Amino acid sequence: MRIGISTRLFLAVLATAGLAVVLVSAAARWNFERGFLGYLNEMAAEGMAEVVPRLEQAYAEHGSWDRLRDGPPQRWFKLLRPQPGREAPMDVVQRAQAEGPPRSDLTGAMVRLGLLDAQLQWVAGYRAVTPDMRRQAVRYQGRVVGWLVLAPFEQVADAGDERFQQGQNHATLATAVLALMLSALIAWWVSGALLEPVRRVARATHLLAAGHHEVRVQVPGRDEVGQLARDFNHLAHTLERNEALRREFVADVSHELRTPLAVLRGELEALEDGIRPLNQAAVASLQGEVQRLGELVDDLFELALSDAGALSYRMAPLDLDALLRRAADTHRARIEASGLHLELALPDEPLRLQGDESRLLQLLDNLLENSRRYTDAPGVVRIEARSVLEGLQVNVHDSAPGLPDELLPRLFERFFRAEGSRSRASGGAGLGLAICRNIAQAHGGRIAAHPSPLGGVWMEVVLPHKKVIA
Repeated sequence: MRIGISTRLFLAVLATAGLAVVLVSAAARWNFERGFLGYLNEMAAEGMAEVVPRLEQAYAEHGSWDRLRDGPPQRWFKLLRPQPGREAPMDVVQRAQAEGPPRSDLTGAMVRLGLLDAQLQWVAGYRAVTPDMRRQAVRYQGRVVGWLVLAPFEQVADAGDERFQQGQNHATLATAVLALMLSALIAWWVSGALLEPVRRVARATHLLAAGHHEVRVQVPGRDEVGQLARDFNHLAHTLERNEALRREFVADVSHELRTPLAVLRGELEALEDGIRPLNQAAVASLQGEVQRLGELVDDLFELALSDAGALSYRMAPLDLDALLRRAADTHRARIEASGLHLELALPDEPLRLQGDESRLLQLLDNLLENSRRYTDAPGVVRIEARSVLEGLQVNVHDSAPGLPDELLPRLFERFFRAEGSRSRASGGAGLGLAICRNIAQAHGGRIAAHPSPLGGVWMEVVLPHKKVIA
């Protein structure tokens, strides 16, 4: 049978509390018994000090211990009776008859008192005398005439003392039972209150695993359970977002593939039906759609590799200024053919870093191609570079049209393209900037989009001086 975590926690707390109660009860009982016996011994010692004067007076009256040694035990017990509050001397027998119950009867010490003569021979009282017993001298005219001895208490023997001890034991047992009941109640409350948020997270996890990404857990508090709930909510939000992106990705890919395929199908059907002659123009049109399909497949493949971290990078020292001039020379003719002017503003000092030359050229090609596609003629495309605190900064500015500020962070989402002037008609598949972001991150850098002072979009790329790969 599987035992749940709440039951295990309940049993663990209850067992811990029960063990603590048992240990405390045992310690209290041991300490009480030791202290109680010590108390009885101290009381008997006090009574012993009161008996010595009466023994000295009895010896003075009779001159020896023969009366006690040869007489009945009652004579000995009568001498043990206390006489508090008496100032005038009294006969021993009269004082014993006048007083109430002997004090030793209350402590159980009466039967443990014994009398020895000066030669340590037994006279009266307790017989089993041992050398380790407490003893007190009985004197007459300055000399020791006898010894009063007291056998220590080793266990409770007197009926009153036993009743007192039994009462203490019952009280201890009742307290232990009550403590165990309270421990069980507290353990039940703790197991329920502590694990209920965990159970809610577990139920939500089952829903999340079943595909309900909208599920959230509301757990107040800033303890570990609250942090678990917040982490779960963050995970659910991430999965929900990823699922939405996946659906958008599939829809966008299917759309991007459908358009050139539809054109190809239409062109081929027209050729088959004889509506369009099979000439160089028709072949060139078909070739253009096939090239568009090839570019889309290549972009998807590059993006999949960069997302998986599988793009190969060969980091080596390189001059960024030379790389920027090379990219500008490559794109200058196409940019100027689109009615745009390309400007290059580089510092005099060399810009050196660790990077992959081919991947950085791919990043620059995508940025410059985007500027060429989405900038109205006549316009300007400007490349700037400088050294900053974070590393090396490359800025690609273009002139109007621009984009609203709220759309700029979304430029790096796959298949995202703004409507309006920067429209689908003049753009590609919308994967280039997503690939650029992955290339920048693989170099330990970042890329961001801002409004450009030229009126268009400013693409900012910051690369560290040294390679940093996560």
